Amino acid sequence: MKENALLENISRYIHLTPEEISVFESFWKEKTLKKGDSLLRNGEICRYDSYVISGALKAFYINAESGNEEILFFAVADWWASDLDSFSRQKPSIYNIQAIEDTKVLQIGYHSFQKLLLEIPSLERYFRLILEGYLGALQKRIIYSNIYDAEYRYYDFLKTYPNIVSKVPQYLIASYLGVSAEFISRIRKKNNPS
Repeated sequence: MKENALLENISRYIHLTPEEISVFESFWKEKTLKKGDSLLRNGEICRYDSYVISGALKAFYINAESGNEEILFFAVADWWASDLDSFSRQKPSIYNIQAIEDTKVLQIGYHSFQKLLLEIPSLERYFRLILEGYLGALQKRIIYSNIYDAEYRYYDFLKTYPNIVSKVPQYLIASYLGVSAEFISRIRKKNNPS
């Protein structure tokens, strides 16, 4: 069962009884996305929270002035991919989530998620810990963007997210870091002259 990866993730934070596991598994549905398929589009309500089983996704906003994609985050196996604000408030999303490669996710709908938390209260703790980790990473990104130069941010990204670097094209990493793909090429050439 594909839920095993998610249950392994959960077991790092909390313990579920066999009865709770049985209830938990009944709430999730698997979805397959081909490369380029959308998980969520700007203006849609995020009706599902999605856990990535395999593949890679990008969340992005289209800059109205330049028309360029501004990468907000990536999600690879063992990560979550949702617009948290849209999902929790059931209001339209302001960004898009799209598959970078063929991707499989486990999904739970908003109302099912609320019911699941009532049936298995310990999951409140799990999702709080996941959210704390996400918020910590977001705070770090904001601080690093304001304090460190692009080269430092690039090397920190490589060190912090090696599993993303192996799946995501360089130009998307550049967008995430707020630099050009040419800038990253220059950094790489400077440190790996051939």
